[in-house]
Amino acid sequence: MFDLLLRQARTPGRTAPVDIGIADGRIAAVEPRIDANMHAFVCDGGLVFRGFVDSHIHLDKACIMDRCRLCEGTLKEAITETAAAKRGFTREDVRERGRTVLEKAVGFGTTRMRTHVEVDPRVGLASFEAILQLKSDFADFLDLQICVFPQEGLTNDPGTEELLDEALSNGADLLGGCPYTDTDPDEQIRRLFLLAERHGVDLDFHLDFDLEPTGGSLAAIVAATRRHGYGGRVAIGHVTKLSALPKDVLERTAETLAEAGVAVTVLPATDLYLNGRDRDHLVPRGVAPAHSLAERGVLTSVATNNVRNPFTPYGDASLMRMANLFANVAQVGLEEGLSSVFSMVSDGAARLTGEADWSVSVGAPANLVLLDAASPADAVAGIAQARAGWKAGRQTFEHALPRLLNSPR
Repeated sequence: MFDLLLRQARTPGRTAPVDIGIADGRIAAVEPRIDANMHAFVCDGGLVFRGFVDSHIHLDKACIMDRCRLCEGTLKEAITETAAAKRGFTREDVRERGRTVLEKAVGFGTTRMRTHVEVDPRVGLASFEAILQLKSDFADFLDLQICVFPQEGLTNDPGTEELLDEALSNGADLLGGCPYTDTDPDEQIRRLFLLAERHGVDLDFHLDFDLEPTGGSLAAIVAATRRHGYGGRVAIGHVTKLSALPKDVLERTAETLAEAGVAVTVLPATDLYLNGRDRDHLVPRGVAPAHSLAERGVLTSVATNNVRNPFTPYGDASLMRMANLFANVAQVGLEEGLSSVFSMVSDGAARLTGEADWSVSVGAPANLVLLDAASPADAVAGIAQARAGWKAGRQTFEHALPRLLNSPR
């Protein structure tokens, strides 16, 4: 009857453990007890869910610290150093570095990912083609979305728009932007919406990476989203300006974002590392309050962004660690809040990337991860280890829990 049976699994939204039957790559049954005479994977009350979703990462420029020289730790330096290193990127180089990060991500329980990939006349389509190959290479382990974007500008970088158009015609899933690096941010936004509309793809912008509460491109993004009828199809990442807004202004901004259907992704590791460099005391966190936005109806996610490059010189693609980091920074400690943070790296992030239903339910794909935790809140609080994972019912990894070799006296 089943190809795989998981016993004694806790799942989000259920109070008691259940058995999960899997057949033909999908969940075929979820019951308090399934009577089946077959070998089963015993979960021992661990949390089984559909896996982590990394809604914003850069596989093409991961693991390049050995090629860069950091002195200031600023956003400008990160862009400059990465741009210089990018000129030496090759398809095989990008593929190998990306593979390293993807293998880590799978082992930490990620089953879906959106990677941003830089496209411009310096690197051409080399990085995009490498990531497109990785998408195929890892199809049995996770689902990978490719978001091509112009890191160094669009209107000031002739040839970039044509390359973005070509990538979208040849397998890119969606289009990104970075208005704050453009000499004409509003024109970049205008052109990217038209290009996305022409290809019928969603948009995901890097936006307003500073701590000045005024200015920025948020209003332009909201206006363009409404004008093009793109509600529910636009995401913005970083938006560190939101961390500098007074409570009343933040609440009004959140209501505007929720009404317009613009989602927000927060990248805590990068935002913490790069912001506040001009302060020598009481350094601001610079992390947008995703939990406060979510309370006002904004679809939010927490993601990795970068792994070991000038934007973030550390990292391991663990979304469990990233969720815990955000909870610490945002001072979220109660069960309800921690559960909300878990959603930002699971079902909420899944919705942001286009998956409406991320529940463990009959008929859903058997893309599952077992955590050493009793609940979503417990997982975030304890940075729960991923014990095992499955893609379409086929096991993809397993970690043994630590075992003390001598019992304490």
